[in-house]
Amino acid sequence: MAIEDWFLSIDERGNPATRLDSSRRGGKAWSDGNLVRPLIHGVTYFAELSAAVERMEAGDLLMFVDWRGDPDQLLTGEPGSEVSALLCDAAARGVRVHGLIWRSHLDRLQFSARENRHLGEEIEAAGGCCLLDMRVRTGGSHHQKFVVLRHSRRPELDTAYVGGIDLCHSRRDDATHAGDPQTQPMAPVYGKRPPWHDVQLAIQGPAVADVETVFRERWEDPRPLSRNPIHRSVDRMRRDDARRASLPSRSPTPAPVGPHSVQLLRTYPQRLGGYPFAPRGERSIARGYIKALSQARDLIYLEDQYLWSRDVAQWIVEALRDRPSLHLIAVLPHYPDQGGRALPPNLVGRHAAVSRIRRTAPDRVGIYGIENTEGTPIYVHAKVCVIDDIWATTGSDNFNRRSWTHDSELAAAVWHSADEDAGSTRDPQAATGYARDLRMALSREHLGDGGDPSPDLADPVAAFYAFARSADALQRWTDSDRRTSRPAGQLRPLTDPPLRRMTRAWATPLYRTVYDPDGRRPVKRWTNTY
Repeated sequence: MAIEDWFLSIDERGNPATRLDSSRRGGKAWSDGNLVRPLIHGVTYFAELSAAVERMEAGDLLMFVDWRGDPDQLLTGEPGSEVSALLCDAAARGVRVHGLIWRSHLDRLQFSARENRHLGEEIEAAGGCCLLDMRVRTGGSHHQKFVVLRHSRRPELDTAYVGGIDLCHSRRDDATHAGDPQTQPMAPVYGKRPPWHDVQLAIQGPAVADVETVFRERWEDPRPLSRNPIHRSVDRMRRDDARRASLPSRSPTPAPVGPHSVQLLRTYPQRLGGYPFAPRGERSIARGYIKALSQARDLIYLEDQYLWSRDVAQWIVEALRDRPSLHLIAVLPHYPDQGGRALPPNLVGRHAAVSRIRRTAPDRVGIYGIENTEGTPIYVHAKVCVIDDIWATTGSDNFNRRSWTHDSELAAAVWHSADEDAGSTRDPQAATGYARDLRMALSREHLGDGGDPSPDLADPVAAFYAFARSADALQRWTDSDRRTSRPAGQLRPLTDPPLRRMTRAWATPLYRTVYDPDGRRPVKRWTNTY
């Protein structure tokens, strides 16, 4: 089984305008020789990021992209470790700090315009340059979350952090899932300190230059930061576009340091005016998933915030229908992040997707939510997919139509090569190290097994039944008088409350147009192609 069976080719990416693949020798749309480490939980990522930025020196380059940034978020829990303090201190000592933050919609819609504006102002006051970027499709967002650190004198420290964790409140949780003391508003069911499950990747090696290219393409887009006339008037007064400083020249591509092949996958919508680097958009996240799902034989392991779209779920349905040996484990939030009026549109989309998947292979599909030892639901914000312990992706994208077509997203797909030539044909077991380790680390947390890997987890199909047994045991205990000890683990079967016909009548069109819009051209929508 060759890497070409899983990764997209340059042509399959479908975006000849990007510089992402043009500088690489051999005509490959991925890089070899990387070292990728999953950072499970916000507390792990934040502590590593804080230490890495503190090591940066004058002349180094820090580039970050965020959906939401809270300047007062503590990265280590200690005073002085605030996001703004870390980035401003770096800028003050001569690190060249460049940031792109989604400008966002109105605060009353529970987005983050005020926080993002404040963080940008603090960084610029310290000598950095931070832009509020609203170059999105109408109703869309810049949802990418990544940081790139380049070192002028110590290139061996060059690192890119890619995944789903924003530099903001509620993310700094750990394996106990007691929640981040600094919270953002969420549905009451998650309590005063919502437990949070998330994953970010630390990448070293040639792929760091690829992540830098993603940043540079957005930064160097000459178009105004917003089409909104009010935003543009404010920007002119603040001279935001005038302060769009040029990035320093590129450092050489980092040397190979590890065994991992990495392919960056992206979503950019087709928008009015287009992007210079994606004039007709890019949907390589969708294309990458579709190609990998076509190879699935044993197990799709999925952790996701939003498994919403029937269109997206169709590709899982086809894989399950065509291959009777294939199983699916999906770990999702028990409840949407927002309650009240926002709840029904969330559930309409999820019910349509999940019910269709379950009907296809009821004995081979396990869909679960997770909770902490106190019984409080843990919000699943991770965006991870592992297929057959061979191909694994982590990013900002969710398993829905919005992420596959409408917003800007970035994911890193990883193949662990045991051969010097990552393109050679090999025994599938030779490429399972990274993907299997990631799946097993996440599985051990959810099953409550902190010890050595068990045979049940090493075998993907046996792991499917281990999840089912653990979830059934905790559900039976939850439904009982609870006089016995609580079973180990976090898993319970996912069940959504029924929605009345009248509720569906108003929630369904809102879900389709606002919550999970389609950014494809009409012909692509009609044929469900990307």
